[in-house]
Amino acid sequence: MANSFPYKLYLVISEEACVYDHFLNVAEQAVKGGVDLVQLREKNSSTEKFQQKAFQLKELLAPYNVPLIINDNLEVAKQAEAYGIHVGTSDIPPTQIRQEWKNLQCLGYSIENLNQLESVEVKTADYFGISPVYKTATKTNTIIEWGLLGIQQIRSITEKPLVAIGNMNAENAQEVIKAGADCIAVVSEICGAQHPTKAAEHLRNEIEKI
Repeated sequence: MANSFPYKLYLVISEEACVYDHFLNVAEQAVKGGVDLVQLREKNSSTEKFQQKAFQLKELLAPYNVPLIINDNLEVAKQAEAYGIHVGTSDIPPTQIRQEWKNLQCLGYSIENLNQLESVEVKTADYFGISPVYKTATKTNTIIEWGLLGIQQIRSITEKPLVAIGNMNAENAQEVIKAGADCIAVVSEICGAQHPTKAAEHLRNEIEKI
């Protein structure tokens, strides 16, 4: 299963999360540092603005062969012909996405409680976002903090790729991978860095040590 999800460092980016530079510049610098998958998450943009950003980001990522995932918005994902979409428990269900987007390549689904793993929705997802591993200011509406034991527990139940998100950084990346995650997802660790390339390189190096 891990072969179908070869990604190690996953950037979740939004315009407002980028502190020191334009989000497109941050994305490009991050990719140069080792990010190999990018999700555009625009909770506060209009669909039109979101779509515009998605087209710009996809065009920027194309020469690097880095796929684009769209958060939550099926219309934007389809219009931009993104690689995939990521949804949470309160968003459009994965089964419905599969019905409405026939040539979808990658579908991510956030796991926020263990009961979800018994639902029909998880069967149609390609990878799971373990959200959050540690509490974070960028995601405040979550029920549980998984921690390392939570990752181990989910890993023991499923063979699907696990993407760990929530206060991920270079200090905890190794232990999270050792606990069973396949990939580390970050927001502020790169978007809030003065030097996104260096931040991404540091994270990637830690992940690759495992």
